[in-house]
Amino acid sequence: MNIEQTGLPGVVVLSPRVYRDPRGFFMETWNQERYADEGLPGAFVQDNLSESRRGVLRGLHYQYPAAQGKLLQVLRGEIYDVAVDIRRGSPNFGQWVGVVLSGDNQRQIYVPEGFAHGFMVTSDSALFSYKCTNLYRPQDEGTVLWNDPDLGIDWPIAEPILSPKDLAGVRLKEISADRLPVFDAAGRDADGGAGHEGRSEPTHYMRTA
Repeated sequence: MNIEQTGLPGVVVLSPRVYRDPRGFFMETWNQERYADEGLPGAFVQDNLSESRRGVLRGLHYQYPAAQGKLLQVLRGEIYDVAVDIRRGSPNFGQWVGVVLSGDNQRQIYVPEGFAHGFMVTSDSALFSYKCTNLYRPQDEGTVLWNDPDLGIDWPIAEPILSPKDLAGVRLKEISADRLPVFDAAGRDADGGAGHEGRSEPTHYMRTA
């Protein structure tokens, strides 16, 4: 398995080993021991599956205080996946990275607790799977505005299809401090979420095909 650090420490792109032959292919999408060796958490408690059509944008979502880390993968189609550091006190607060995930490249991305997450479908449709480190708790859910001008995310489609909830998202600077996670320089969210070491410099934009 190949691990690619992004410009946001904790957000990593994984390329699991794929075994191909004339019949098709086989791959492990999760192995607790192997992923733990790479510094990823092993305590996933919920799996989700989502299907969306071209132009749909879901996000930017987060949970607090019951924060969720997410291991994400596209099974069919293609998406543009975005993670935003929203931890108060983080040197990368408000910074984001974007990665192309598809059924063809078979890559995964890990988005730690303390980050907002969203994705946009760039193929005719996409089937999207992800594992979560905490259960979904609607009372803890928050939505950062998808086109927050302070973030400046370069989405590949200018006029996405949005749910009423995502249309009503809030600019990051307008979210009260007590509704945001807290950064801890020791490499963990102050509220208990584990981090993953990586480069310290922020990256506004990273598109990898």
